[in-house]
Amino acid sequence: MKKIGFLSFGHWSASPQSATRSAADVLLQSIELAETAEELGANGAYFRVHHFARQLASPFPLLAAVGARTRRIEIGTGVIDMRYENPFYMAEDAGAADLISGGRLQLGISRGSPEQVIDGWRHFGYAPAEGQSDADMGRRHAEVFLELLKGDGFAQPNPRPMFANPPGLLRLEPHSEGLRERIWWGSASDATAVWAARMGMNLQSSTLKADETGEPFHVQQAKQIRAYREAWKEAGHSREPRVSVSRSIFALVDDRDRMYFGRSDSSDQIGIIDNMRAVFGRSYAAEPDRLAEELKADEAIAEADTLLLTVPNQLGVEYNAHVIEAILKYVAPALGWR
Repeated sequence: MKKIGFLSFGHWSASPQSATRSAADVLLQSIELAETAEELGANGAYFRVHHFARQLASPFPLLAAVGARTRRIEIGTGVIDMRYENPFYMAEDAGAADLISGGRLQLGISRGSPEQVIDGWRHFGYAPAEGQSDADMGRRHAEVFLELLKGDGFAQPNPRPMFANPPGLLRLEPHSEGLRERIWWGSASDATAVWAARMGMNLQSSTLKADETGEPFHVQQAKQIRAYREAWKEAGHSREPRVSVSRSIFALVDDRDRMYFGRSDSSDQIGIIDNMRAVFGRSYAAEPDRLAEELKADEAIAEADTLLLTVPNQLGVEYNAHVIEAILKYVAPALGWR
């Protein structure tokens, strides 16, 4: 295990039990948690993107703010729903946020997750081409975005521009060199993992995937990762790919931990999501020594190079910093971290 970061879904609610009661609370606490995680030695601060929900939505202002307030930690998403995105505008926003951070952006993109509203992307002005699905549309937006990130010129310059142009066709600006190699695809199936490898994207595999074999979640996810790496090798890419997995993991080291998470006996769950039979991975909560042993038996964690800890952001920055620190201090070394 090379890197460990956190993944926040950015929930807020008016409940008196919530430490995040508004969008402003979530945004400002997200920045604060990223700063704190960097001080603790974590490797990444990642944020989920949902539309039409009381959760984090527009990622680039947050990513830019985190980038300006930190110096080392990777900053990413898990994931941006490409069905909603204008790839051209997104390329400009991503380039700017990456330059502000000094090249630390790790953008997770995908076709998205089940929505809060019916065909929400239509409200953003998008619709699949005839004969295509919304997933096809999301992948097409991703392909355009990846092409733009190469930085090649494609637009014919005005012969009488307001400002002088460099010679040749023009590209979108600002362009951030190297960002193309730091794009990840969030995959729920073996087939889309293979597609991501062929496209030269890193792989994000979450806490659920299509139930394709009936085996335990971590076994199926490990097979998905191996299929991805084989497809990457066959594609002939020159660099080594990266793979992340997400987990809910809590080391029970004090009474708060035991109160919040000590009474749950978690196991894999089967459900239907977007008309797909899916397997949802278990959560982990135990004393550090036992927790380390359980995590060593997770085949997908062993296959990945990056572990993202899903944090209960509504419990506040101080407690989530404690959650991250407990994993880094008491559990991560046993997994080979540092």
